[in-house]
Amino acid sequence: MATDVNMFSIMKILVALKRTIDYNVRVQIRDDGSGVVTDGIKHSINPFDEIALEQAIRWQDDGQVDEVVAVTIGSEPATEQLKTAAAFGCGRVIHIAAEDDVQPPAAARVISAVAKAENADMVLMGKQAIDDDCGQTGPMTAAQLGWPQASFASAIELTATNARVTRELDSGLETLDVDLPALITADLRLAEPRYLRLPDIMRGKKQAIEHRHIDEFDVADAPALELERVAAPPPRTGGQRVANTDALIAELETRQLL
Repeated sequence: MATDVNMFSIMKILVALKRTIDYNVRVQIRDDGSGVVTDGIKHSINPFDEIALEQAIRWQDDGQVDEVVAVTIGSEPATEQLKTAAAFGCGRVIHIAAEDDVQPPAAARVISAVAKAENADMVLMGKQAIDDDCGQTGPMTAAQLGWPQASFASAIELTATNARVTRELDSGLETLDVDLPALITADLRLAEPRYLRLPDIMRGKKQAIEHRHIDEFDVADAPALELERVAAPPPRTGGQRVANTDALIAELETRQLL
């Protein structure tokens, strides 16, 4: 049964975005193993965050959400992704300036502080970022806020007071009802991002960006994790052909895999 969107309206959704290397780019490791090459490389909104953004804008277009605010943490180039968010339809975009890489615990404290200041009814973000694949920022942010959370969302139905979330798990689908305010992380099939038209892109470029600095927030100076080295995985070895099933079983037993 279709929901009567005129019966309720969620006031505000905060969408957290991360600037990452574009998923189409072949990542190269620096010669000294200190990280990956980022200079001169195309960057975009983290794909899972873009899916979360698309879902929030759809609700806004349908009248189920009054306002969508996008926030990102990073250096000055991260404002490019905020302009993309504005092109999607965000009325406000917030840049939290940070010169160094921000790890999940610090990002969670910043995002939770912004959510409280904005009096958001929901925080929506991707289930993970494709650069580190940690998947930690969402749950940590929910913990900072003391809000219920639902991760890996492939479908969300809104009411005035809660959200029914379908989650994609290895074992199948799970449905949760979470009271609002809540934090939800988006999986791949939640919403397909729209194709931006040129007028939308030009409007996004003109959107005013609200600037703040990470020093305004209660974030520890020292990073929680220290990167030692980045290396490519070892090359795969060639396969081994066996004559029959008995030979396969014998080989697996030799390798103590059975």
